[in-house]
Amino acid sequence: MGIPDPPSLGREPTAPVKPNRSLRAQLLRPLMWGWLLVALIAAWGAYRLAQFAGDTAYDQTLQDEAGAIATQVYWTDRGPLLELSVQAQQLLARDSADRNAYMVIDEMGQILAGSSNLPMPENIDASFTAPQLFDASYLGEPVRGAIYSIRSPMLDQVVSIVVVETRRRRRELEREIQLAVLLPTVALGLLTFGLLHWGIRRGVAPLRRVAAAVEARDPRDLQPLPLQGVPAEAVPLIERINVLLANVDRAVRQQRRFVADAAHQLRTPVAGVRVLAQALQHEWRSGGEAAPGLLRELVASSERMGRLVSQLLNLARSESALRDGPAALESVDVVAAVREAAEPLALRASREGRVFDLQVPAQACRARAHPVWLGEVVSNLLDNALRHGGVHVRLAVQAEPGGVGIEVFDDGPGIPADQRELVFEPFWRAERSDTRGSEGAGLGLAIVRDVVHAMGGRIELHSRPEFEGTRFRVWLPLASRG
Repeated sequence: MGIPDPPSLGREPTAPVKPNRSLRAQLLRPLMWGWLLVALIAAWGAYRLAQFAGDTAYDQTLQDEAGAIATQVYWTDRGPLLELSVQAQQLLARDSADRNAYMVIDEMGQILAGSSNLPMPENIDASFTAPQLFDASYLGEPVRGAIYSIRSPMLDQVVSIVVVETRRRRRELEREIQLAVLLPTVALGLLTFGLLHWGIRRGVAPLRRVAAAVEARDPRDLQPLPLQGVPAEAVPLIERINVLLANVDRAVRQQRRFVADAAHQLRTPVAGVRVLAQALQHEWRSGGEAAPGLLRELVASSERMGRLVSQLLNLARSESALRDGPAALESVDVVAAVREAAEPLALRASREGRVFDLQVPAQACRARAHPVWLGEVVSNLLDNALRHGGVHVRLAVQAEPGGVGIEVFDDGPGIPADQRELVFEPFWRAERSDTRGSEGAGLGLAIVRDVVHAMGGRIELHSRPEFEGTRFRVWLPLASRG
């Protein structure tokens, strides 16, 4: 078989990872767009307000001027006569920034007073009741005008007074109002953004300190992160990180303990094989008669070491078993799996003169499990019962509400209450007379616990005095239908 290509060969280059936006950017960017929208609305509002204020003030002045001039028209036998008072002249010349002009014209188009060629609106009928406003152009410049028409009560003559002015002062007023509205808005927005930037930077400073503390840590330091000074919103995140660190620390400790225990457990059988091999070599050279017995001891010792290595591998596999979660589980007929796993143990019990009782229902009991690891659970429980139990061993399967139960009984001396939690720890074996000299390594129940939990089930242990002997009970959830 050829050596497989390295994982990096034959793969398409991955796209560069887009850097994450900072918290400041994520908070300030929506605020900035909102502020810009408000500023645009404020600018439009300031423009409309300035137009309204300028038009209202200056239009009223134009109407007053037209009305004031109308009051200075006198009717004589020769026709209308205009005599402007000093107050009216001052009103017309109120501001040199604007170009003001007036005109008094009769219904025949004859200019009676003022400037000639001033623009007039097409319809002047409405101007008899009140001065009417209009827009026009005069001498190449837009102007605003007012026209007021009066009729002689006796001579049946009509005179129209037209007053126009440029829009310069209106535009200056509009700019002043716009600046008065927009400048505080811009200043307040900049101040707000500055305060927000400072506040956010101050708020995330504890997170930066936590990140700096983590970066400065030794990789082997898995102590929990401090919560002092961390904002309340970030406390759940730091707590979850601390839980993760605790899990990693626990896994590292278990791994180290497993390696140390495995090395300790393997040292004895390896040393025994080496001593037996040396003794066998010496016997063969000296022609002694003990060689066949030493050879049998060597084979038995190598078998024990093989079983220990197999259990170590199973334990390592069980710690990572079913890592894919629900995807690795399927609907399994527990009755069939138990029968298959119990068959070699039943033969072993028969050879040892034990009573083995298998009680399973006739119909299938399906549970959500892994077929291979379910057989491993049953095998280890039965092996433990045959090693440490009494004469009678019983295996039972029964359907239960919401799941399937598997029970292994033995009539042995039982397990003390203070040691029941320890039996599921790797390499632990009780100091009992019935376990001394046993070939077990204390790994079977640890494998059972890990696998049962990985399959979503639970395991219970009952022993003397509340139970005659020892009972291990495994519960597995029902398989989903469909």
